[in-house]
Amino acid sequence: MTSQRSNRVSDDKLSKLDLHLPNLYVCPAVRKPTNGQLKDIAHDLGFHYEDEDIQNYKEIIGESIESINNAERLMEPRLPTKYPRLPGYRPNQQENPYNAWYWKCEIQGSRCGKLAGKRIAIKDNVAVAGVPMMNGCFALEGYTPDFDATVVNRILEEGGFIAGKTTCENLCLSGSSYTAAKGPVFNPHDTTISCGGSSSGSAVAVLVGDVDMAIGSDQGGSVRLPAAWTGIVGLKPTYGLVPYTGAWSLEPSVDHLGPMARTVRDCATLLEVIAGYDNGNDHRQCKHIQVHEYVKELEGSNISGISIGILEEGLSNPKADPGLCGVVESVVNQLSSLGASIKRISIPLHSKATDIWNCLSEGIYETTVRHGGVGSGHNGFYPSGFINECAKMIKSRPNDISDQTKLTLMKAEYLKRNYDGRVYAKGRNLTITLREAYDKSLEEVNIIAMPTIPFTPTKLLTKDDSLPEYHRRASEVNINTHPFNLTGHPALSVNAGYLRKLPVGLMLVGRHYDEITIFKVAQAVEKIRDETATKNGFLMT
Repeated sequence: MTSQRSNRVSDDKLSKLDLHLPNLYVCPAVRKPTNGQLKDIAHDLGFHYEDEDIQNYKEIIGESIESINNAERLMEPRLPTKYPRLPGYRPNQQENPYNAWYWKCEIQGSRCGKLAGKRIAIKDNVAVAGVPMMNGCFALEGYTPDFDATVVNRILEEGGFIAGKTTCENLCLSGSSYTAAKGPVFNPHDTTISCGGSSSGSAVAVLVGDVDMAIGSDQGGSVRLPAAWTGIVGLKPTYGLVPYTGAWSLEPSVDHLGPMARTVRDCATLLEVIAGYDNGNDHRQCKHIQVHEYVKELEGSNISGISIGILEEGLSNPKADPGLCGVVESVVNQLSSLGASIKRISIPLHSKATDIWNCLSEGIYETTVRHGGVGSGHNGFYPSGFINECAKMIKSRPNDISDQTKLTLMKAEYLKRNYDGRVYAKGRNLTITLREAYDKSLEEVNIIAMPTIPFTPTKLLTKDDSLPEYHRRASEVNINTHPFNLTGHPALSVNAGYLRKLPVGLMLVGRHYDEITIFKVAQAVEKIRDETATKNGFLMT
């Protein structure tokens, strides 16, 4: 404990420190190819050249390499890192009983702002300068970014105190909480069950009060799933509302960062801080993003006149627990007492959304493996350190990634070799149809409601469980969450009550950029839920 505490310094000392972070990644000069290398490349591409031709190509390519090296000597732009910090430490088990934390640190931002006095946790796939980043994977252990992600900088600018990096699933490719390299994250409600993933540590740190709020990422439900199984609030905002700059990408078309908190009001506060255009750094964003004063608009608001559609397909999945669906329906129906209109709706294509999401495997492969957790072909900021670390991970430490990640990559490589992008293209095109189906329903209702996960938390797996069971458990939870990563609609999970003493998540989906209506309904859910609990003398069972 002494060595851990020695990393901490007083506010007076911090104010006198200058932040001198090393340039942790320097791209080496690009070398010219040899004749042998070009021969191998030509052969692999199916080209047939004589030695004289290879020599000619070598000279031409060599001239281009000289030009590239001229560019290598120029200074790249970097994301700002404004506030001093020390690297922190890995907490021991006594300080970290649920394994929610990968790393702890103390970074104090501005002394005033919307987050003044608030402690914030950052998921460990989001860069914090000078603080180790592992992204749940042993193959990345030892990497330390030299920049702050845009959301981190915005939190610090508004007075937030960053308390550390939270444990996430291995490369974020699991909806459960048992694939992280440093061990499973335990659910405080019952340490034998999953707390959902991949933003598992963020959810638990919020639940137990270690922090007031947290940042999670969501590509298939990774904010909403752990929010549901821990009983907190988690929002996947409209695609592009919150800049993803400086976070490790899984697949650019489904990447989202979002706020997690114990209350709707706190979730809205954090969104207000992190949302908004990032000056062209993030290609996922459009230029004219409007950020609302969400907290101000929530004050004294009501849901009179808001229409809510309970989605039939969200309740009728074969894996759904009727008791859990009953809790969700009961709470939504009670919203009519506050002026909302409730009806049942059907969107048949909802049940096919996971099939469409699975078509994106090649995109995950291209982003995660070939393009260093960044992607390619877009305008914006490229964290070159991510690319360097990813190259080392795949070339020298491939067996340090999880079995779930290996499954995803092998499937993607198979599709790439045999179907040349056709499956990915079909998935992206079907996403257009899927988005139109939800948009059509959202012309009739303001909000679509369903269980976040249609069953209660499942048992944590152990090394004795079979590989098929391991893979199934990691992906079965996304039935209702996958669709809205594809379509970009905002979706929030709020606790609707409890079933057999375990939390039940209600997911509210709204029109693009209409987070405020979602917040209003979610706040009404909190009111109904808490009144019911008080009336009964205990939480709903």
